[in-house]
Amino acid sequence: MKVNEQVMLIEREIYDADAPNASTGVINGRSSNILNWDDVRFSWAYPLYKNMLANFWTPFEINMSSDSKQYTYLTEKEQDTFNKIIGLLAFLDSVQTDYSSRVAAYLTDSSLSALMATLSFQEVVHNQSYSYVLSSLVPKRKQDEIFEYWKTDTVLRERNDFIVQGYKEFIENPKPETFVKSIIFDVILEGLNFYSGFSFFYNLARNQKMVSTSTMINYINRDEQLHVYLFCKVFKAVLDENPHLQNEELDAFAKRTFQKAAELEIKWSKYIIGDAFEGINETDLAAYIKFMANKRLNELGFEKLYPEHKKNPLPWIKAYSDVNSGKSDFFEQKSRQYTKVSDENGFDEL
Repeated sequence: MKVNEQVMLIEREIYDADAPNASTGVINGRSSNILNWDDVRFSWAYPLYKNMLANFWTPFEINMSSDSKQYTYLTEKEQDTFNKIIGLLAFLDSVQTDYSSRVAAYLTDSSLSALMATLSFQEVVHNQSYSYVLSSLVPKRKQDEIFEYWKTDTVLRERNDFIVQGYKEFIENPKPETFVKSIIFDVILEGLNFYSGFSFFYNLARNQKMVSTSTMINYINRDEQLHVYLFCKVFKAVLDENPHLQNEELDAFAKRTFQKAAELEIKWSKYIIGDAFEGINETDLAAYIKFMANKRLNELGFEKLYPEHKKNPLPWIKAYSDVNSGKSDFFEQKSRQYTKVSDENGFDEL
Protein backbone atom coordinates (compact mmCIF):
# COMPACT_ATOMS: atom_id res chain seq x y z
CA MET A 1 0.00 0.00 0.00
CA LYS A 2 1.14 3.52 -0.78
CA VAL A 3 1.66 5.85 2.12
CA ASN A 4 1.69 9.61 2.54
CA GLU A 5 2.69 11.93 5.31
CA GLN A 6 -0.72 11.76 7.00
CA VAL A 7 -0.69 7.96 7.31
CA MET A 8 0.59 6.61 10.61
CA LEU A 9 3.17 3.86 10.64
CA ILE A 10 1.82 0.42 11.48
CA GLU A 11 3.86 -1.87 13.70
CA ARG A 12 4.95 -5.17 12.25
CA GLU A 13 2.77 -8.20 13.02
CA ILE A 14 4.30 -11.09 14.97
CA TYR A 15 3.34 -13.25 12.01
CA ASP A 16 1.05 -13.09 9.00
CA ALA A 17 0.21 -16.45 7.44
CA ASP A 18 -1.27 -14.84 4.32
CA ALA A 19 1.79 -12.69 3.51
CA PRO A 20 5.00 -13.62 1.66
CA ASN A 21 8.32 -14.05 3.47
CA ALA A 22 9.92 -11.37 1.30
CA SER A 23 8.19 -8.15 2.30
CA THR A 24 5.97 -6.02 0.09
CA GLY A 25 7.36 -2.83 1.62
CA VAL A 26 9.98 -1.51 4.03
CA ILE A 27 7.28 0.27 6.04
CA ASN A 28 3.51 -0.27 6.04
CA GLY A 29 3.93 -3.31 3.82
CA ARG A 30 3.20 -6.96 4.48
CA SER A 31 5.44 -9.86 5.41
CA SER A 32 5.02 -13.24 7.07
CA ASN A 33 7.70 -12.00 9.51
CA ILE A 34 9.39 -15.38 9.18
CA LEU A 35 13.04 -14.80 8.29
CA ASN A 36 14.53 -16.88 5.49
CA TRP A 37 17.82 -15.30 4.42
CA ASP A 38 17.46 -17.06 1.05
CA ASP A 39 14.12 -15.37 0.47
CA VAL A 40 14.55 -11.68 1.29
CA ARG A 41 13.78 -8.60 -0.71
CA PHE A 42 17.08 -6.72 -0.58
CA SER A 43 20.21 -8.34 -2.03
CA TRP A 44 22.46 -6.26 0.25
CA ALA A 45 20.80 -7.40 3.50
CA TYR A 46 22.50 -10.78 3.96
CA PRO A 47 26.03 -9.61 3.02
CA LEU A 48 25.62 -6.78 5.53
CA TYR A 49 24.48 -9.25 8.18
CA LYS A 50 27.59 -11.37 7.55
CA ASN A 51 29.74 -8.24 7.78
CA MET A 52 28.20 -7.36 11.13
CA LEU A 53 28.81 -10.89 12.44
CA ALA A 54 32.41 -10.83 11.21
CA ASN A 55 32.97 -7.67 13.24
CA PHE A 56 31.90 -9.39 16.45
CA TRP A 57 34.05 -8.50 19.45
CA THR A 58 33.79 -8.06 23.20
CA PRO A 59 35.65 -5.65 25.50
CA PHE A 60 37.24 -8.59 27.33
CA GLU A 61 39.50 -9.12 24.30
CA ILE A 62 41.33 -5.90 25.18
CA ASN A 63 43.96 -5.97 27.92
CA MET A 64 43.72 -2.69 29.80
CA SER A 65 46.72 -3.20 32.11
CA SER A 66 49.03 -0.82 30.22
CA ASP A 67 46.36 1.88 29.97
CA SER A 68 45.59 1.50 33.67
CA LYS A 69 49.21 2.37 34.48
CA GLN A 70 49.47 5.10 31.87
CA TYR A 71 46.24 6.90 32.79
CA THR A 72 47.77 8.25 35.99
CA TYR A 73 50.52 9.91 33.94
CA LEU A 74 48.15 11.76 31.61
CA THR A 75 47.89 15.50 32.15
CA GLU A 76 44.88 16.82 34.02
CA LYS A 77 43.48 18.16 30.74
CA GLU A 78 44.02 14.82 29.00
CA GLN A 79 42.24 12.98 31.80
CA ASP A 80 39.34 15.43 31.84
CA THR A 81 38.88 15.24 28.05
CA PHE A 82 39.22 11.45 28.11
CA ASN A 83 36.55 11.15 30.79
CA LYS A 84 34.08 13.56 29.21
CA ILE A 85 34.33 11.97 25.78
CA ILE A 86 33.74 8.52 27.28
CA GLY A 87 30.69 10.00 29.03
CA LEU A 88 29.46 11.41 25.72
CA LEU A 89 29.89 8.11 23.88
CA ALA A 90 28.05 6.24 26.65
CA PHE A 91 25.10 8.61 26.26
CA LEU A 92 25.00 8.34 22.48
CA ASP A 93 25.15 4.54 22.41
CA SER A 94 22.50 4.25 25.14
CA VAL A 95 20.10 6.43 23.15
CA GLN A 96 20.96 4.57 19.98
CA THR A 97 20.15 1.19 21.52
CA ASP A 98 16.65 2.39 22.31
CA TYR A 99 16.07 4.22 19.03
CA SER A 100 17.10 1.27 16.86
CA SER A 101 14.66 -1.03 18.64
CA ARG A 102 11.85 1.46 18.04
CA VAL A 103 12.75 1.67 14.35
CA ALA A 104 12.74 -2.12 14.12
CA ALA A 105 9.12 -2.26 15.31
CA TYR A 106 7.97 -0.47 12.15
CA LEU A 107 10.14 -2.29 9.61
CA THR A 108 7.87 -4.66 7.72
CA ASP A 109 10.82 -6.47 6.20
CA SER A 110 12.02 -9.23 8.56
CA SER A 111 15.60 -9.11 7.27
CA LEU A 112 15.84 -5.40 8.05
CA SER A 113 14.38 -5.88 11.53
CA ALA A 114 16.98 -8.63 12.08
CA LEU A 115 19.76 -6.27 11.02
CA MET A 116 18.38 -3.64 13.40
CA ALA A 117 18.37 -6.17 16.25
CA THR A 118 22.01 -6.96 15.49
CA LEU A 119 22.79 -3.25 15.50
CA SER A 120 21.06 -2.84 18.87
CA PHE A 121 23.15 -5.65 20.34
CA GLN A 122 26.35 -4.03 19.09
CA GLU A 123 25.35 -0.75 20.76
CA VAL A 124 24.94 -2.64 24.05
CA VAL A 125 28.47 -4.02 23.61
CA HIS A 126 29.74 -0.49 23.02
CA ASN A 127 28.18 0.69 26.24
CA GLN A 128 29.66 -2.25 28.10
CA SER A 129 33.08 -1.32 26.71
CA TYR A 130 32.92 2.18 28.23
CA SER A 131 32.15 0.70 31.64
CA TYR A 132 34.94 -1.83 31.10
CA VAL A 133 37.49 0.88 30.26
CA LEU A 134 36.51 3.12 33.16
CA SER A 135 36.48 0.26 35.67
CA SER A 136 40.11 -0.35 34.68
CA LEU A 137 41.12 3.27 35.16
CA VAL A 138 39.12 5.02 37.87
CA PRO A 139 37.28 4.20 41.12
CA LYS A 140 33.56 3.35 40.97
CA ARG A 141 32.63 6.76 42.37
CA LYS A 142 34.45 8.51 39.50
CA GLN A 143 32.95 6.13 36.94
CA ASP A 144 29.45 7.02 38.16
CA GLU A 145 30.33 10.71 37.94
CA ILE A 146 31.50 10.33 34.33
CA PHE A 147 28.22 8.65 33.37
CA GLU A 148 26.38 11.65 34.83
CA TYR A 149 28.28 14.31 32.85
CA TRP A 150 25.62 14.57 30.16
CA LYS A 151 23.08 15.86 32.68
CA THR A 152 25.10 18.84 33.90
CA ASP A 153 27.56 19.84 31.18
CA THR A 154 25.72 22.55 29.21
CA VAL A 155 27.69 22.20 25.96
CA LEU A 156 27.28 18.44 25.97
CA ARG A 157 23.62 18.69 26.90
CA GLU A 158 22.88 21.11 24.05
CA ARG A 159 24.19 18.81 21.33
CA ASN A 160 22.61 15.72 22.87
CA ASP A 161 19.19 17.38 23.28
CA PHE A 162 19.29 18.33 19.59
CA ILE A 163 19.58 14.69 18.53
CA VAL A 164 17.10 13.35 21.05
CA GLN A 165 14.45 15.86 20.02
CA GLY A 166 14.75 14.62 16.44
CA TYR A 167 14.19 11.07 17.65
CA LYS A 168 11.27 12.04 19.89
CA GLU A 169 9.31 13.55 16.99
CA PHE A 170 9.32 10.16 15.31
CA ILE A 171 8.64 8.22 18.52
CA GLU A 172 5.71 10.44 19.54
CA ASN A 173 4.30 10.81 16.03
CA PRO A 174 5.33 7.78 13.96
CA LYS A 175 4.62 8.65 10.33
CA PRO A 176 6.62 8.00 7.17
CA GLU A 177 7.72 11.64 7.17
CA THR A 178 9.00 11.65 10.75
CA PHE A 179 10.55 8.21 10.18
CA VAL A 180 12.83 9.37 7.35
CA LYS A 181 13.69 12.56 9.21
CA SER A 182 14.69 10.54 12.27
CA ILE A 183 17.11 8.57 10.09
CA ILE A 184 18.81 11.86 9.19
CA PHE A 185 19.31 12.44 12.91
CA ASP A 186 20.57 8.87 13.25
CA VAL A 187 23.23 9.35 10.58
CA ILE A 188 24.28 12.52 12.39
CA LEU A 189 24.60 10.64 15.67
CA GLU A 190 26.47 7.63 14.32
CA GLY A 191 28.28 9.29 11.44
CA LEU A 192 29.17 12.74 12.78
CA ASN A 193 28.77 13.05 16.56
CA PHE A 194 31.25 10.28 17.33
CA TYR A 195 34.05 11.53 15.16
CA SER A 196 35.65 14.41 17.04
CA GLY A 197 35.76 12.11 20.07
CA PHE A 198 37.27 9.30 18.00
CA SER A 199 39.93 11.69 16.73
CA PHE A 200 41.00 12.51 20.29
CA PHE A 201 41.63 8.84 21.11
CA TYR A 202 43.41 8.24 17.82
CA ASN A 203 45.64 11.24 18.48
CA LEU A 204 46.53 9.79 21.87
CA ALA A 205 47.49 6.54 20.12
CA ARG A 206 49.70 8.49 17.70
CA ASN A 207 51.61 9.62 20.77
CA GLN A 208 51.70 6.08 22.23
CA LYS A 209 49.17 6.92 24.92
CA MET A 210 46.15 4.82 25.98
CA VAL A 211 46.64 2.46 23.04
CA SER A 212 44.30 -0.22 24.38
CA THR A 213 41.45 2.26 24.70
CA SER A 214 42.13 3.38 21.14
CA THR A 215 41.92 -0.25 20.01
CA MET A 216 38.45 -0.45 21.53
CA ILE A 217 37.49 2.82 19.83
CA ASN A 218 38.69 1.34 16.55
CA TYR A 219 36.35 -1.63 16.98
CA ILE A 220 33.45 0.72 17.77
CA ASN A 221 34.35 2.85 14.75
CA ARG A 222 34.11 -0.21 12.47
CA ASP A 223 30.67 -1.02 13.84
CA GLU A 224 29.44 2.54 13.40
CA GLN A 225 30.50 2.53 9.75
CA LEU A 226 28.22 -0.45 9.21
CA HIS A 227 25.39 1.19 11.14
CA VAL A 228 25.53 4.30 8.96
CA TYR A 229 25.56 2.08 5.88
CA LEU A 230 22.45 0.22 7.10
CA PHE A 231 20.46 3.33 7.90
CA CYS A 232 21.39 4.97 4.59
CA LYS A 233 20.16 1.84 2.78
CA VAL A 234 16.88 1.88 4.71
CA PHE A 235 16.49 5.61 4.06
CA LYS A 236 16.90 5.22 0.31
CA ALA A 237 14.66 2.14 0.17
CA VAL A 238 11.84 4.03 1.90
CA LEU A 239 12.20 6.96 -0.50
CA ASP A 240 12.26 4.62 -3.50
CA GLU A 241 8.97 3.07 -2.36
CA ASN A 242 7.44 6.41 -1.37
CA PRO A 243 8.76 9.00 -3.86
CA HIS A 244 6.37 11.68 -2.55
CA LEU A 245 8.58 11.86 0.55
CA GLN A 246 11.58 12.88 -1.54
CA ASN A 247 10.92 16.57 -2.07
CA GLU A 248 12.43 20.03 -1.62
CA GLU A 249 11.25 20.20 1.97
CA LEU A 250 13.17 17.03 2.89
CA ASP A 251 16.26 18.31 1.07
CA ALA A 252 16.11 21.62 2.94
CA PHE A 253 15.47 19.79 6.22
CA ALA A 254 18.52 17.52 5.73
CA LYS A 255 20.86 20.42 5.00
CA ARG A 256 19.46 22.60 7.78
CA THR A 257 19.72 19.77 10.28
CA PHE A 258 23.26 18.82 9.28
CA GLN A 259 24.34 22.45 9.41
CA LYS A 260 23.03 22.82 12.96
CA ALA A 261 24.58 19.48 13.94
CA ALA A 262 27.95 20.51 12.52
CA GLU A 263 27.82 23.81 14.38
CA LEU A 264 27.08 22.04 17.65
CA GLU A 265 29.79 19.45 17.02
CA ILE A 266 32.35 22.17 16.26
CA LYS A 267 31.34 24.01 19.43
CA TRP A 268 31.78 20.80 21.41
CA SER A 269 35.16 19.99 19.82
CA LYS A 270 36.50 23.47 20.62
CA TYR A 271 35.25 23.13 24.17
CA ILE A 272 36.53 19.63 24.86
CA ILE A 273 39.68 19.46 22.67
CA GLY A 274 40.46 22.94 21.31
CA ASP A 275 44.17 23.60 20.82
CA ALA A 276 45.26 21.89 24.02
CA PHE A 277 46.88 18.79 22.47
CA GLU A 278 49.86 18.31 20.21
CA GLY A 279 48.93 16.88 16.80
CA ILE A 280 45.34 18.09 16.70
CA ASN A 281 43.83 21.58 16.72
CA GLU A 282 40.40 23.18 16.62
CA THR A 283 40.80 24.58 13.08
CA ASP A 284 41.52 21.18 11.57
CA LEU A 285 38.81 19.56 13.71
CA ALA A 286 36.22 22.06 12.46
CA ALA A 287 37.25 21.33 8.88
CA TYR A 288 37.11 17.58 9.59
CA ILE A 289 33.59 17.86 11.00
CA LYS A 290 32.45 19.76 7.89
CA PHE A 291 34.12 17.15 5.68
CA MET A 292 32.30 14.37 7.53
CA ALA A 293 28.99 16.27 7.27
CA ASN A 294 29.50 16.40 3.49
CA LYS A 295 30.33 12.70 3.41
CA ARG A 296 27.21 11.68 5.34
CA LEU A 297 24.90 13.93 3.32
CA ASN A 298 26.32 12.39 0.16
CA GLU A 299 25.71 8.87 1.51
CA LEU A 300 22.08 9.79 2.17
CA GLY A 301 21.77 11.10 -1.39
CA PHE A 302 21.97 14.86 -0.78
CA GLU A 303 24.32 17.52 -2.12
CA LYS A 304 27.32 18.67 -0.11
CA LEU A 305 26.72 21.38 2.48
CA TYR A 306 30.30 22.68 2.51
CA PRO A 307 31.61 22.46 -1.08
CA GLU A 308 35.01 23.85 -0.10
CA HIS A 309 35.64 20.88 2.21
CA LYS A 310 36.33 18.12 -0.29
CA LYS A 311 39.39 16.53 1.34
CA ASN A 312 39.92 15.02 4.75
CA PRO A 313 42.07 17.55 6.68
CA LEU A 314 43.14 14.85 9.15
CA PRO A 315 44.39 12.12 6.77
CA TRP A 316 46.34 10.40 9.56
CA ILE A 317 43.02 9.30 11.08
CA LYS A 318 42.61 6.84 8.22
CA ALA A 319 45.45 4.71 9.58
CA TYR A 320 43.71 4.48 12.94
CA SER A 321 40.13 3.96 11.82
CA ASP A 322 40.95 1.46 9.07
CA VAL A 323 42.35 -2.02 9.66
CA ASN A 324 42.61 -4.04 6.47
CA SER A 325 41.79 -7.73 6.26
CA GLY A 326 44.67 -10.01 7.18
CA LYS A 327 46.88 -7.28 8.61
CA SER A 328 48.39 -7.53 12.05
CA ASP A 329 46.57 -5.17 14.40
CA PHE A 330 48.90 -2.22 14.93
CA PHE A 331 47.38 -1.65 18.38
CA GLU A 332 47.89 -5.22 19.55
CA GLN A 333 50.51 -7.83 18.80
CA LYS A 334 48.13 -10.34 17.28
CA SER A 335 46.72 -11.21 13.89
CA ARG A 336 43.05 -10.51 13.37
CA GLN A 337 40.84 -10.85 10.31
CA TYR A 338 38.54 -7.92 9.61
CA THR A 339 35.54 -7.82 7.33
CA LYS A 340 33.75 -4.51 7.12
CA VAL A 341 32.27 -1.79 5.00
CA SER A 342 35.30 0.35 4.20
CA ASP A 343 35.89 4.04 3.73
CA GLU A 344 38.37 3.26 0.95
CA ASN A 345 36.10 4.76 -1.68
CA GLY A 346 36.12 8.47 -0.97
CA PHE A 347 37.46 8.54 2.57
CA ASP A 348 39.93 11.32 1.85
CA GLU A 349 38.07 13.00 -0.99
CA LEU A 350 34.44 13.71 -1.86
